[in-house]
Amino acid sequence: MVNEGDAVSFKCRGCASENVVLVVDVGDQPLADYFPPADNPGPDPRWPLSLWLCRDCTLVQLGPVQAQLAEEPLAVESATSRAHAEASVKEILRDYPELLGTVVFEFGSPHGGSWLDHLYAAGSRLAGEDEKAGLVIDVHGIVHEPQYGDSLKLRADRLAPGGLLVMEFHHLLPLFIGNQFDTIRHGHWAYVSLRALQNIAALHGLTIESVQQAEMYGGSLMVMLRHTADAKPDASVDVVLDDEEAAGIADEVQLGSLHEAARHAAGALHEELTRHKAAGRTVLGYGAPSKAPVLLDLSKVTTDLLPFTVDLAPGKHGRRIPGACMVPIRPIEELKAARPDVVLVLTWDIADEIVAQLEADGGWGATYLVPLPEPHEMGTRRQDAR
Repeated sequence: MVNEGDAVSFKCRGCASENVVLVVDVGDQPLADYFPPADNPGPDPRWPLSLWLCRDCTLVQLGPVQAQLAEEPLAVESATSRAHAEASVKEILRDYPELLGTVVFEFGSPHGGSWLDHLYAAGSRLAGEDEKAGLVIDVHGIVHEPQYGDSLKLRADRLAPGGLLVMEFHHLLPLFIGNQFDTIRHGHWAYVSLRALQNIAALHGLTIESVQQAEMYGGSLMVMLRHTADAKPDASVDVVLDDEEAAGIADEVQLGSLHEAARHAAGALHEELTRHKAAGRTVLGYGAPSKAPVLLDLSKVTTDLLPFTVDLAPGKHGRRIPGACMVPIRPIEELKAARPDVVLVLTWDIADEIVAQLEADGGWGATYLVPLPEPHEMGTRRQDAR
């Protein structure tokens, strides 16, 4: 477990300050994207998983830990993500018509969601090896890099004078107020507020010009930045900063309350699944996302309460969720064949897409259970019509 004394040798991943403090500790957890074969008896390796706040730049980040296993790219990009990429490009080119046909550079993301094909279709070309770009894109990529500040500098260095840097990331505000504790995971090194981005961007000659809300991953921000000399910030920036300030997400005591909220929701999920089992109802899962290990581990959910889950990614079939839960991952067809009474939606951030997929052929009258911010049932069109 991480202890307060480790802060002495731990520098902020954003600004290199040593003024960091532990705010949330969820204990030792398995690597989120390590899906061992289903017949692997374990135990799986674990590492400390904790959030630290930098009191100087306000970046929330993983503590002094180095996950030791390489992540395998097994996930399949969701239809929601693909549609979002297409819509985002159309919106940016509508709002910034001067970017039509510009030179572009994209920092890739393990989540997919690339904008490049859509930009190529609009006449853009990819920047050369050392060429600066009029449009630089990072969509959920930078949080996978351990040193946030150094990585942001790379993006600033790629940006041509007068150019636009677009960054989309899961927003710390909905993580906090929506109790999205399962998004805390090894490999996601930073949990970013607009305030933290503003502070770190200033260190590298960047200023936030505008910001938009995005629904991706349970609540994201799409932020437009420019070199400070070119930036003309609009009112949208202050709106989000004010919302963050009101929620107290730069306050270590407020952030620390996420720990108890997570434990409460995890206990509630265990109780809900136990209640369904006692009533004779079958429960199966949909999805094997990187957020599932923390959720199921903290909830003490094993195959006794969740016999298996399913996933669209063929690479995950025949494997299992890491950690103590041992829940195997199977093809979606097995869920449809089993016709469970309750479907636990582990990929809750695309719950609408999942329900639509399973209900496309009329479904079988299943109840859809969403685990966060606390377990609750999600209605379908058929249920709403009753």
